[in-house]
Amino acid sequence: MQALRVGVVGAGHFGRFHALKLAGIGALSGLHDADAARAAQVAGEAGCAAMPLDSLIAASDAVVVAAPTRFHLDIGLRVLAAGRHLFMEKPIAATLEQADALIAAAQGRVLQVGHIERHSAAIRTLRAELAGFTPRAMQATRVAPFRPRSLDVSVVLDLMIHDIDLVLSLAGAEPVEVRAVGRAVMSPHPDYAVAQLRFANGMQAELTASRVAVAMERRLRLLGDGGEVRVDFLARELAALRPGGAEPAEHMPGWGRDLRSWTDHDSLEAQHAAFLHAVRSGEPPAVDGAAGRAALSVALRVEAAIATA
Repeated sequence: MQALRVGVVGAGHFGRFHALKLAGIGALSGLHDADAARAAQVAGEAGCAAMPLDSLIAASDAVVVAAPTRFHLDIGLRVLAAGRHLFMEKPIAATLEQADALIAAAQGRVLQVGHIERHSAAIRTLRAELAGFTPRAMQATRVAPFRPRSLDVSVVLDLMIHDIDLVLSLAGAEPVEVRAVGRAVMSPHPDYAVAQLRFANGMQAELTASRVAVAMERRLRLLGDGGEVRVDFLARELAALRPGGAEPAEHMPGWGRDLRSWTDHDSLEAQHAAFLHAVRSGEPPAVDGAAGRAALSVALRVEAAIATA
């Protein structure tokens, strides 16, 4: 089977990781960044050529776009117009109209959006534990100390959008009501946010995101008629309280606790593998343009709620 050639646009924090991982499997065709010096530096690390954008697209079967969000539409349309498959880092675009334009242009080609959490060992472990469990309420926390990157967007589009995507994938629908508060602290955009989502079936979700936190924390809690599931992503632990659990629960006859852990795998490698499989097989990716648009839609509603709170 002929190896696919994948180019990377963007040599920043995430673009560098994309380039190094693709180089590691022999799939990297080249690299482009508007900053020629940065492009040369990362291309040297990855062992590829730094190229003008059009040359990179021409030399590639597929392209990963890890440029700032404001450039997603222009670059993505150029990639798709050339007949190449597109991996777009999250968020898919800056606006819903731009997302729609990318989705329309991608007909006949793969468009995968970089919601990397879908490919993590933690979420795969969680989904295996949710058979027969219907969440009625969810709480997600994703906070970290301040780092001066991704400050061109709010914490909602930077961090919270990962949990928005997860909640939407578990709920199977978009919320009917969105409330939120947040504040800019170290950037021109909100650096922390708390959002409340309500769905038509009565399910609710509360999401907290911050990039100005004292320490890193990543947790997910799901409650339903069948019990409770808690995930601590940093400790690599999942705990479930439910009927028939292995460890009997005090004062709850027939109920018990199950504890699970997992060994982390490289989520970026898993994400690349899913993208390359979709390109080769023609099967739709799990996180396609519609999923990326849905996450963006809710994220923009959260930002609007913050602006009017």
